[in-house]
Amino acid sequence: MQIKKSLIHFILYFIVGCLATIVEWGAFYVFDNWLSFHYILATALAFVLSTFANWAFGRLILFRESKQNTWLELAKIYAVSIIGLLLNIGIMYIEVEKLLMNEMLSKMIATGIVFVWNFLIRKFVIYKI
Repeated sequence: MQIKKSLIHFILYFIVGCLATIVEWGAFYVFDNWLSFHYILATALAFVLSTFANWAFGRLILFRESKQNTWLELAKIYAVSIIGLLLNIGIMYIEVEKLLMNEMLSKMIATGIVFVWNFLIRKFVIYKI
């Protein structure tokens, strides 16, 4: 039963993650291509926006029962997301600077890796479900 519940949570989190990914990739594309920001700055700004979107969508879809103070919960999300941001930037740096990969493709790969990190931290640390 616990495995089924975890699978359902993962699927719902995947949906939430897809919505936040649309925000992140869209923001990254605008910052990187239209505004010509350096890809690291574009990554950081897009990540800040998508972290908020992920939290908001998560509260609406998955973590509705949370009894935490909204500001405290959001602070926890951003605190642990900093590690996700550092992972994201590190992965992108290696892929873009060392492997000479396209910035948008690198962003997509980094997002997939950091998605797993975010799910595990939110499930087992922040919301403990």
